[in-house]
Amino acid sequence: MRRPGYSDGPWDGDGLLERAEQFAQLNEALASASGEGRGRVVLAVGEAGIGKTALLRRFGESVDGSARVLWAACDHLFTPRPLGPFLDLAEAAGGQFAARVAGAARPYDVAAALLAELDSCGTAVVVEDVHWADEASLDVIRVIARRIQAVPAVLVLSYRDDELHRSHPLRLVLGDLCGGGHVTRVEMGGLSPSAVAALARRQGLDAGELYARTGGSPFFVTEVLAAGMGRIPDTVRDAVLARTALLGPAAGGLLDAAAVIPGRAELWLLQKLVPAATDSLDECLGSGILVAEDGWVSFRHEIARLVVEASLPPGRRAALHRGALSALASPVSGPPDLARLAHHAEAAGDADAVLEYAPAAAERATAAGARREAAGLYTRALRFADALEPAGRAGLLERFASVAYFTGMGEEAVAALREAVEIRRARGDLSRQGDALRRLAIQLGQNGALAEARAAVSEAVAVLEQLPPGPELARAYNTMAAVLGVGDDDAAIRWGKRAIELAERVGCLDAVGETLGIVGTIELRQGNLGGLAKLDRSRELAEQAGDDFGVARTYTNSAAVLAARREWVLAERYIQPGLAFCRDHGLDTWYGWLTTLAAKAALARGRWDEAVSTANAILAWPTERFPHAHVSALVIGARVRARRGEPGYWPVLDEAAQAAKAAPIGQVTPLVAAARAEVAWLEGAPAERIGEETGSGGELGLADARWFAGEVAVWRHRAGMDGGDPAGLPEPYRLEITGDAAGAARWWQERGCSYEAALALAGSSDRAALRRALDLLHGLGARPAAAVVARRLRALGEQSVPRGPRPATAANPAGLTSREAEVLGLVAAGLSNAQIAGRLGLSGRTVGNHVSAILRKLGVRTRGEAGAQTERLGLEPAGGRERAPA
Repeated sequence: MRRPGYSDGPWDGDGLLERAEQFAQLNEALASASGEGRGRVVLAVGEAGIGKTALLRRFGESVDGSARVLWAACDHLFTPRPLGPFLDLAEAAGGQFAARVAGAARPYDVAAALLAELDSCGTAVVVEDVHWADEASLDVIRVIARRIQAVPAVLVLSYRDDELHRSHPLRLVLGDLCGGGHVTRVEMGGLSPSAVAALARRQGLDAGELYARTGGSPFFVTEVLAAGMGRIPDTVRDAVLARTALLGPAAGGLLDAAAVIPGRAELWLLQKLVPAATDSLDECLGSGILVAEDGWVSFRHEIARLVVEASLPPGRRAALHRGALSALASPVSGPPDLARLAHHAEAAGDADAVLEYAPAAAERATAAGARREAAGLYTRALRFADALEPAGRAGLLERFASVAYFTGMGEEAVAALREAVEIRRARGDLSRQGDALRRLAIQLGQNGALAEARAAVSEAVAVLEQLPPGPELARAYNTMAAVLGVGDDDAAIRWGKRAIELAERVGCLDAVGETLGIVGTIELRQGNLGGLAKLDRSRELAEQAGDDFGVARTYTNSAAVLAARREWVLAERYIQPGLAFCRDHGLDTWYGWLTTLAAKAALARGRWDEAVSTANAILAWPTERFPHAHVSALVIGARVRARRGEPGYWPVLDEAAQAAKAAPIGQVTPLVAAARAEVAWLEGAPAERIGEETGSGGELGLADARWFAGEVAVWRHRAGMDGGDPAGLPEPYRLEITGDAAGAARWWQERGCSYEAALALAGSSDRAALRRALDLLHGLGARPAAAVVARRLRALGEQSVPRGPRPATAANPAGLTSREAEVLGLVAAGLSNAQIAGRLGLSGRTVGNHVSAILRKLGVRTRGEAGAQTERLGLEPAGGRERAPA
């Protein structure tokens, strides 16, 4: 007999009903990847029971030796196994891939091993149900998806889109893939009424009722037809159980055992749970409820497994879980799977086993980078921890808090640490009490409770200073510097110096590195570029220690402080490598911050298409996790529209203003206010309107306070209003407000900010300065601001005001003319002005003028920096590189 879901009749040529288009998409992706050597990602998307697995299995069968298929699935455990699907892939593939993965501790190691495995031949890697994937597996998927174009393989990911809530971690991965030209989305819908009618006729069922009851879900339709009841049941549960009722007692027992094993069940495990498993397996397979492959057995569909498991009497279900726990503790091969053991221990209600396996599984999850899963496992253990002796419970609470810090469970972490502190205090354990207080201070600071954080770290220092100096005290001094660094720079630096001195004396390198990062950040924020050296050293120590978070933190702090000071050229030296590091290591929070800074840098440096593209990618992320990034992206998109004279920017700014009110980070409100002031100025709004916009800046963030104040003051100045005393403002704003427009423009131009340079010149009465501003604005395609400057030039009596670039010039991302683009290509090839003049038949002076215009429009200072921009602009160096004569 045919398997359910296959039949003769109105079926596609691939043997599947109404899936020809999706089947073709899969085959085209694999053919393209194998033939061109450029891999692709395919997203198979649809609700539960829609036929994703049936389609993918048929696709795997159709390959038929022309390519290799590696298959894995994410299990529906209480807490997913860290790297579970990729460990299964490695076991199935064997060879060097299995050996590499066995020794891989972190997601990017696993990703590198899989990419090396895929480098040699056409391969389809299918990972099902990634909505259940653990955090570490999602990190692996993210890395592979970004690099798959370098290998002849297709990565197929199936997931239920109806189970992805707004903050689901898979959404960030999908947002990261958004817009990728190598990504194919295969949408799965229900069967049409005509297809359901064709099926219903075979059993004489009412087609309309069958469609109404099932909604065209292939799984529901299949279950109703397979049950053979002669009627349409009210629920899919009735259909599934009617189908299982047709099995004999031995086969039913095997089905019960398989139902308590999420995902695939090893055949040897089922034989231990049900001694007659081998004899009854064929009956279960013949019914189509179970499928078997290479020593594994599983339900054809997870919905059916859940229905059968829920139907088991509680005693029977617990007994099967106890049997699975006992068997999996001593597997026939390989080490025990701690996450599976923790799952069955909890389901069996075995407190001792939960406390044995859940914390051990959590430690392994933490090592793999699956902190969300680790937090879940520790939470599970704590539910069974009432019988633990106090010190053991305190340790469990501290370990839970250490991972909850990274998973958005700040309040839960604080509660756990407060309890741990009380346990340590009651036992008189000063060292651990002080360390728990230090951890509590860090978490309170993370939650924004700064006063409580200061009190906690002060108590930690007082407790630890009663003991001989050691690493714990050095870390407490470090935490004191970090907490005081929010508001009291001088005190933070004093404590930082104490921390570094003690940490070096007692050999606590982690405290040395972290404190260098704190002090370096403060110095850089104060304008001392020497702070960068400390931050760089902090990053080096973090790299040597394998501290991924420390590396990401120093990249982010360096870039963020430089960005706050508008030092965009320097900031981009940290943004890009920081992005690469965080992307490859799955560090989402820091990746989000750096991506936002990358969008701001592109806006500031005139790369507006890039800024909009990055902002759009940010807007696809979960807003709850990245509120600052969301507001920033809205502002960037609105500013680019307004600067280009495109419609629709006010609704976006209104949305940003509303989002800023709800955001927990202070800097976003003045960010929105400055953008609204700019847009009002571009529209020629009266001074009162700009005053209203700049008066709603709200409370300024500490790091950006002077800069936001300067931006607000300069917009008021441009509107003809009194911006107050400019003496304490940052240099470019102070220069413009005090009448040195040329000096302000020069400051901005040195940092690659042509638009800001043009705005600084826009209020000048010097015609040459205004013409220069107009040239810059035309090059950027900033039509409204160019119109403002043109009107000012005409008011000063200028007769021939340029109307803007020709279409060919406007199409260039930097506003270069065709001749300037040609000259830039020759500059990038290493030619001198004289050589370029000879090549193009121009005078040396004309070439010099072109080169000067190119440097100005690109916002760079040297020919080398200009040449480096050719790739970004889509230009090729003209011919081979030549050496200019000495």
